[in-house]
Amino acid sequence: MTLWQAIVLGVVQGLTEFLPISSTAHLKIVPALLGWGDPGAAYSAVIQLGTVGAVLVYFAGDLGRLARGFWKGLVDRKPWDTLESRLAWFVGVGTLPIGVAGLLFKKAIETTLRSLYVISASLILLAVVLFIVERVAKHVRTLEDMTLRDGVVIGLWQALALIPGSSRSGTTITGGLSLGFTREDAARYSFLLSIPATTLAGLFELKHLLEAAQRPSTLVLVVGTAVSFGAGLLAIHGLLRFLRTRSTLVFIVYRLALGAFLLGLLSAGVLQP
Repeated sequence: MTLWQAIVLGVVQGLTEFLPISSTAHLKIVPALLGWGDPGAAYSAVIQLGTVGAVLVYFAGDLGRLARGFWKGLVDRKPWDTLESRLAWFVGVGTLPIGVAGLLFKKAIETTLRSLYVISASLILLAVVLFIVERVAKHVRTLEDMTLRDGVVIGLWQALALIPGSSRSGTTITGGLSLGFTREDAARYSFLLSIPATTLAGLFELKHLLEAAQRPSTLVLVVGTAVSFGAGLLAIHGLLRFLRTRSTLVFIVYRLALGAFLLGLLSAGVLQP
C-alpha cells in the first residue's frame, strides 16, 4: 500500500464511518474501482481507531460527564440515579451483542461476508428498512427517555453491522429511530456506542496485523489513522447538523443507487466478487 492509497482510504474511512452508508463497504468498493488490492478487514479495523479518536475529541465533555456519573453511581450505590450514569451502563450493555457476535463469526466476517454481492445486498436491504422506519418513526424521544431495554435493542441492531455493507452507524441510527428517538439523539447515541466496539476491534486487529509476516508499513498505518481522525471530526459535526432539520432520505437513495450500481458492475464482469 502506498502513502497516497493510505490517505484516500483514511478519508473514506473517516467520512463513511459515521454516515449511514457503511465504511466497510466503501473500503472494499473504492480500492476495487481504482484497481487497488483489498486492504483487508484488519487494516480497515485498525484505521477505525482514528474515527474512535474523533468521537473522543468531539464528545469529550459528554464522555467526561458519563464517566463521572458512572463512578458516582457506583459510589452512591445508585447506578440509575442520573442520566449520565444510565447512559454509561447502556453503552456498556449495548456493546455486548456485537462483541459476542464478532468473536463467534470472526472468520466469516473477514472472508466470505466481504463479498461484493453481500455488500450490495446489505446496502439495498438496510436502505429499505431505514426508509420504512423513517416513515413510521415518531421522532419525539430524547436520550433522557432512554431505558435499559432501548440500550439492549440498539445494541442488537449494532451487531447487524458485522455484515459488511450494513453500516454500524446505519444500523444503530435505524434502531434508535425505530424506538421513537429524534434523528439527532439517535445519531448522538450511535456515536457514543461506537467507542467500545470500534476501539476493541481496532486494538485486537492491530495486534494481529503487527504480528503478521506481511503488513503495511508503520507510516501507512499512522497516516491512514490520522487522516481518518480528521475526516471523522468533519463527518460527526456535519451529520449532527444535517439531522437537526433533515431526514435520512439522501442516505437511503445513495445506498440504493450504490447497491444497484455494484450489482450492475458485478453482472457485467467489471468487478470481481
